[in-house]
Amino acid sequence: MASGFSYTGGRSRCFAYWQEFQKCYAQADAPQQCQLQAEDYLECLHHTKETARANAVKAEFIKQAEHQAKEGRKVADVLADGVIVGVGLIQRDKDGQDK
Repeated sequence: MASGFSYTGGRSRCFAYWQEFQKCYAQADAPQQCQLQAEDYLECLHHTKETARANAVKAEFIKQAEHQAKEGRKVADVLADGVIVGVGLIQRDKDGQDK
């Protein structure tokens, strides 16, 4: 079970969610009452909703980049303005060289 100890011996990252689910399940009359806690715990383990959201953002970015490319903008300009590619972590000078 992934709710036990982590690799370093402490609590795992999802242990708090497991405790919430376990507490709800112990007090509930029906397991369906703990559906929200179960979803939170499974999301912490597998990141399915986070991955789906990231894929949706990436697909929309690609769609907008293709649309702008059809309008005549250069591909490099589209990528430089993009949120996904240019997050501002690498500072560039006016010649396009990394600092």
